[in-house]
Amino acid sequence: MTLEDIKAAVDAGQTVHWANTGYVVHKDRLGQYLITYVPNGSCIGLTDRSGHRLNGNEAEFFIARSEDGAGNLDSQSRPDGQGRDAAPGGAVAHPLARQR
Repeated sequence: MTLEDIKAAVDAGQTVHWANTGYVVHKDRLGQYLITYVPNGSCIGLTDRSGHRLNGNEAEFFIARSEDGAGNLDSQSRPDGQGRDAAPGGAVAHPLARQR
């Protein structure tokens, strides 16, 4: 996904992951796009300081499948079929709580 694709998906309310379902891309209340590792809450910016270069490869970002068609959420896979689809320990990403 390109930077523009990622931002558009997040703005549309879709859940975007990076590398595996443990990482979720979201927009904070200041309008910053962040990548959060859900199990421990650690986060980095979606891009470098210039705002133009992704902190990750485009191919590693993907939109979560809806629960209607997902079957087993633990088996979500990347569109490139590389299967880096589970966080360590088998954790599954959940929508982030409201930022304070």
